[in-house]
Parts: sequence; structure tokens; C-alpha cells
Amino acid sequence: MKKVEVVCPRDCYDSCFITAVVEGGRIISLKGSPENPVTQGFTCPRGAKDRERVHSQSRILYPHIRIKPSGELKRVSWDKALGLIVDSLQEVLVNYGPQAVLHLEYAGNMGLLTWYFPQRLWNALGATKTDYSICTKSGHEAIALHYGLSYGVLPEDLLKRKMIIYWGFNARTSSPHLWALSLKARRESDAIIAVIDPRRSETAKAADIWLNPRPGSDVALAYGLSRYLIEHDYVDLAFVEEWSYGYELFKKEVLKWAPGKVEETTGLRWGSVEELGEYYGRHKPSATMVGIGLQKSLHGAEAVRAITLIPALLGHHRGFYYSNSRGWSLDIPYITGESLTNKKAKIVSQVALGRHLEAGEFKFIYVYSMNPASTLPDQKAVRKGLGDSFVVLHDTHWTETAKYADVVLPAPTFLEKEDIVPSYSHPYVRISRRVIHPLGESRDEVWFMRELANRLKVDAAFVFEDPWEAVKKATNSALEGLFEDLIKGATLKLRYKPENEYQTPTGKIEFHSTKAEELDLTPFPVQLPIEVGEDQFFLLNNALPQYTHTQFQEVYGPIHQVVWINTDDLRAFHIGDRENIFVYNELGAVELQAIATENLPRGVLWSPRELTGFNGEPQNTIIPATTQKIGGGPTFNSTIVKIRK
Repeated sequence: MKKVEVVCPRDCYDSCFITAVVEGGRIISLKGSPENPVTQGFTCPRGAKDRERVHSQSRILYPHIRIKPSGELKRVSWDKALGLIVDSLQEVLVNYGPQAVLHLEYAGNMGLLTWYFPQRLWNALGATKTDYSICTKSGHEAIALHYGLSYGVLPEDLLKRKMIIYWGFNARTSSPHLWALSLKARRESDAIIAVIDPRRSETAKAADIWLNPRPGSDVALAYGLSRYLIEHDYVDLAFVEEWSYGYELFKKEVLKWAPGKVEETTGLRWGSVEELGEYYGRHKPSATMVGIGLQKSLHGAEAVRAITLIPALLGHHRGFYYSNSRGWSLDIPYITGESLTNKKAKIVSQVALGRHLEAGEFKFIYVYSMNPASTLPDQKAVRKGLGDSFVVLHDTHWTETAKYADVVLPAPTFLEKEDIVPSYSHPYVRISRRVIHPLGESRDEVWFMRELANRLKVDAAFVFEDPWEAVKKATNSALEGLFEDLIKGATLKLRYKPENEYQTPTGKIEFHSTKAEELDLTPFPVQLPIEVGEDQFFLLNNALPQYTHTQFQEVYGPIHQVVWINTDDLRAFHIGDRENIFVYNELGAVELQAIATENLPRGVLWSPRELTGFNGEPQNTIIPATTQKIGGGPTFNSTIVKIRK
């Protein structure tokens, strides 16, 4: 029996340190490692079940190719699979050019060697890529308009805060370790925990204060709170004078939001806004924690802009948290090879990828660390486009995307290879060791890239650089310590950019954004119209604790096929509790079980993210591929739907 130290690489705030216990080539247990002061020695329900996921019946263990016209998948050798891939790829490159080749990946595994380094081949070929806008991009660019970069509060700083505000952030489910630190701050320092969310979420139920504004009205609420702070002399004018630009113009904009206008837009009583404003003003320093899901709406980027300016009024340097990935100095373009080639790849919207796929723009698609046949909006277009292309899927488990693949290749899980996994919240990093040998004929993404490059006779030297040397070059200046010590097993910290450094044109926090004006955007956040018709609903969605996107269905079963509806709305539509209904719009319909609740206001629905309905239709069938003006991000949480029996 031996212990092996690993790091969870999933798309999650926490990036847990985990200790694996192995005996006879099998994983006996996975337990949280106390070595990381943020992840604190415990794991979420997903990390606890990774052992079962590795050995599940859903593993892809051997290469397969699709036989036509039957459409059946047949097991083949790696050599035959690679031969078919090379023939197809070369044909497309010769007849259509590299723009007809798409590499499609995201955060299924966030390791530097799993996600980033394999992009070197595709960058060397000049293949088309996406803009990676499906998740956080709009929020990052929104904050950048006022702060330069989007990094903010570090997790351990929560222990020093007198108030912690979770705004559109169900941390109790999606970031249990940040939530645990918040509870410790409340327990040991009497910190106040406030939650702003239309839904009475798990986090809202455990908070000291909960406000439930109408979906899409967050800018109005942020302006209402800012007005209260200004009018009640809670603004740190000395800080504003020294560290900011454009405050007086911003103040004029804020004061346009009279209490009645705020009430009308948000659906909240002004007294509730005053109460939270008073807490904001009196309990300093505070941390405003902005949820990634909040900015996945038509109003998302504007909301993030408005919310993250509140801490600046109170005299806090970067007193918000959204994502800290841009606070590290990791050279990601070097790892991907983007900075090592002169080829300018075509870039397409990841959110609106369905319309590019449906239009037949790509003849060859390589997919890894992503399940696009479930996770992207406008699923009918996505699936049609995948079905009309030559698709290579390299994955650990059988997914919806495998049904559209011409070649399916087995990849090892993170427990079957070594990698470095930086977090997007905390600065702690260590090497993630291989726990067991790869199962079946699994081959990692770096091996596949190099094998394919050799067969294609690619002459770009950077494709063949030793991957660990590349990671060393990209991380050396980013680490507080030596890369060699990291490889030996030491836990190091990533260097963090100064909290009082602002990468804006003025070098200050810009209440009035000069960069926005240059980009033909409004210099201040804007409350966009909230448009919902009679008998229509806002559909909200977010994660359940058992799943990371579509992962872990092989352990916990299908994502719960339910939709929460206010009890009075159910009565109005003559629908019974637990009755199956269709949630629909012009894009399609998803069959779900209606659950009566008092935890949602009227006119708002909620269902778990990325479920598949009883009728076989994915939730994202009814999510439009509309993109935000700032950052091109998705609009999942401003989807308008109707319901029927």
C-alpha cells in the first residue's frame, strides 16, 4: 500500500490537493490533503468518487472507428486509428486549408500538459480555434474595463473580512472550500455573510442576509447600493482621490437611480437595499464574491462591472473576487505555442459555434477535454454540424459527443498521468503524480499530439519540445521557489500581482472607463432592458454538488431531470407537483418533472445545469447562441421559456 499526492484538475474554484491510497494497482481511497490551507483536507462529493469514476464501466479503453453505412463503432488498433486520422486531416488541409480544421477543447481537465500543451500542433498547423468564451470571458473583460485585470481577493483573505457577499454565487455547492473559509470567518470573527440571488439557494439558506432581485436587474441593485453609500458618507474619498479616475462622473450616473427606480427594476423594497448598504458601510473590510454564473446572461458583463466597483467606493483595493487566473504570471501562450508561430489562426465564437458547425465551415474536428454535444448552446445546430464533419474524440469516458465521432480515442484520467494544475482561486501549486498505470490502451494528449505530428511530418520544432521543459519556461518566473523543487514534490505558491496595481490607461481604478470609450462601449455600467412577456419565464440553471458539467453521471446517474417552479405559478397553469411538463421556446422543448417550491419568485424557473430531459433533449437545446457585447460570453441565465403539460 502506498500514498500518492495528486491535484484535482476539474473546472472548479478549489483545485483540491488529494492523497490517493493505492494497493495492487487499484485505487483504494482518495482523501483531501491537509497540505493545502485553502482546500483544508476535505473533498467535495465529486473528488470523493473519482476512484469509482476511474474504474467505471463508462471508460473508453480502446480506439474505435465508425463503420459506414451501419454507423457502428468498431474497436481497432492505435495504428489503424491514427492512419485514418492522418489521411482525413491531410485531405482536408490540401483541399480546404487549415481554416477547415477545428480543435475544440475546454476545461474538462485544466492541467497545463492536458489542456494547453497539446494545442501546439494545431497552432503549428494554423487550425481554427474558438475564443474560449463559453464560461468566464465576459466577466474578465468587464472587470478589465475598470481595473485592467480581473484578479482580486485571495481565498485566505476571507478570514480577515468583516463581511462576505456572495453575489450570484452558490458557493456552498460550487466552491465548498471558499464557503468553509467564510464560515470560519463568521465563527471566529463575527463576519456577516450576505447572499444576492433570485433563488433561495443552498448558500442563501445559510446566510445572515439574503436579497432576491429580479433576474437581470443586478446593475440597478449595484447602483442602488452605491447611491446609499454615497449619500450616507460611506465612500472613502481619500482613497477615491488617490486611486481612482472619473468618480464624479460616476457619481452623477449613480444618483440617477432614485429609490423608486431601483425598486421598480429589481422588485426589492428600498428598505432591503438600505439594510445591505448599511452593512456594507459599517462592516469593513468586505469581500464581494461574484459568481461566474452571474455573468452568463445578457446582462452579465454589465452586472459584473457595476458590482465590482462597489468595493472601490469603500476604499478596498480589488475588494472583489471573480477569478484570480489573471493574477498569476504563467506564460500560457508559450505552453500552447501560440506565441511561437507566425500563423494567424481563424477564431470563431465558442458560444455561437453551432451556427459555424451547421454551416459546414469545418471538415475535420478534434475534440478533447470537452463534451460539446451537451454543453454548448443551440444543441440542434451543434449536433447537426458535428454529424456532418469528420470528428475525432479523445476522451476518458463515453459521452454524448462520442455518438457523433468518426474516431474515438481512449485518454487517461488525471490519476493515470502527471501534470501541473494551477487554481483560479488560490496560489498553491504542486505536481500531480500518476497514481496508477493508464487503463486499457489509454494514451495521453501529449503523446497523441506528438504521434500525429510525426506522421504528418510537421517541421515546427516547438511542437517537439520536451513538455516539462516547456512548462518550466512558462512557470519559472511565476513561482515563489524553484521549478525543480516543484517537480520533486514541494508545494509552492504562484506569485501574485500587486493588489494596488491597475493595468488601465490611467493606471488607476476607472469608475469612468476610458478603455470602454475606445471600444465604443459605455464608460459606465448599463442596466439593459429586462424583457419577459406574458406567460413567459426566466430559466436559471447552475450546478449540483455531484457533477462537474456533464462529468460524474457515470457515478451518480443522470443529472436530475427536474425544474423548480413557484407554487403559485404551478397553480396558475393547473400543473401538479411532480407532474412532467415541457419547458420550451422557439428552439425546442425539454421534458422535466415540475417541483413546487417557495424558493423562487414567480416568473422564474430553475433546473440543474446541462441535464437531458425525459424526451432525450438536452437542456441546451432551448438555450440560444446569443452572445454578449462585452467578451462574447453566453446568455444561459437569461433564457426565456414557456411551460405546458
